Amino acid sequence: MSVSCGPVADAQSLQEIEQQYLIQTYRRFPLVVRRGKGCWLYDAAGKRYLDLIAGIGVNALGHAHPRILRVIREQAGLLIHCSNLYYHDYQAPLARRLAEISGLQRCFFSNSGTEAVEGALKIARSYGRRRSPEKYEIVALENSFHGRSFGALSITGQPKYRLDFEPLLPGVRFVPRNDVTALEQAVGPQTAAIVLEWIQGEGGIHPVDVNFARRARELADQHDALLIFDEIQCGLGRTGRYFAYQLAEPPVLPDVTVVAKPLACGLPLGAIIANDKAAAALGPGMHGSTFGGGALACRVALEFLDILPELLPAIHQTGSAFRVQLTEMARHFPFIREVRGFGLMIGIELDLPGKSIVEDALAEGLLINCTSENVIRLLPPYIITDPEVDRAIKILTKVFKKVKYPPDSA
Repeated sequence: MSVSCGPVADAQSLQEIEQQYLIQTYRRFPLVVRRGKGCWLYDAAGKRYLDLIAGIGVNALGHAHPRILRVIREQAGLLIHCSNLYYHDYQAPLARRLAEISGLQRCFFSNSGTEAVEGALKIARSYGRRRSPEKYEIVALENSFHGRSFGALSITGQPKYRLDFEPLLPGVRFVPRNDVTALEQAVGPQTAAIVLEWIQGEGGIHPVDVNFARRARELADQHDALLIFDEIQCGLGRTGRYFAYQLAEPPVLPDVTVVAKPLACGLPLGAIIANDKAAAALGPGMHGSTFGGGALACRVALEFLDILPELLPAIHQTGSAFRVQLTEMARHFPFIREVRGFGLMIGIELDLPGKSIVEDALAEGLLINCTSENVIRLLPPYIITDPEVDRAIKILTKVFKKVKYPPDSA
């Protein structure tokens, strides 16, 4: 039986096909997305949805951004991909741009954030091994999330992601976020790297304390280990700065940072950005990627980085105003524990599970998601306007009014 290449009309038909042919790893909502424009997505029937999850932070410029579309059309007619055996016009300029805005020196391009984490772990292992065969331990944080491959899972501090795939990489120690004493006890001569998310995204929008990060930097220097920041979700403008570690004054500079999600505006592209000391741990033939750093993705990323500077002040201002409105709204709903975040990375922690709220918001034309079971996560496009924020507040208020709290004891 052949399957048509054209669009399938309804969610039920798609579900039937997927249940037969896809490995069942996703729990999808019954929404067939057909197209997008700006901060809006449209389903197969033409209903529009205000998109406040933006492909989990990927569609930072929204959908169908005219400058991104122009670059894609033009570059697709010239060169989409070539082997990394050769040069093309865009990889080197993109590496230079990322080095300039990060304060680091060198880049390696991958297809995804998870792959960037894997490469960063290889840098850490190689760096440590050159000093001692016993220097291979990684210190990471409880409640962290770094991806779903073996190395990334090994440093992900949430047992629910790890359990089915153990044993994972040896030598990983987890410490509570912002527990300086635990960090000091975990880091030692055998430590190759300390890995932190400046803001834990999948863990519920929890930032690390600046003093904790500074102590991590000191301990890494003291024990000749690398400090690695995972900025896949919180980096590249999401907080109103190029990188979340630049929120600190002065910034806490890592040896390595990894980025991905918004970098190529929906095309697969991740990057490892490293200082010269860390980058020297990888030599020719020690790492590679068939698709990483392709011409199309790199050119789109350069266009994104040309657009981003003018958006950074608005990300900060709009995000702050959004959180003020959410905090005011929370005064009327006792099940909202806290509103937190930076820029347009916002978490609404609830005193109850958030799944039904996400479903009710979907029915009202608002796309959000729930992470860590009870935190409503908002990652709007950087181009979101004040009227769109007001609409989101209106829908959230309507949805929250439907919540029964306290829930029935029965």
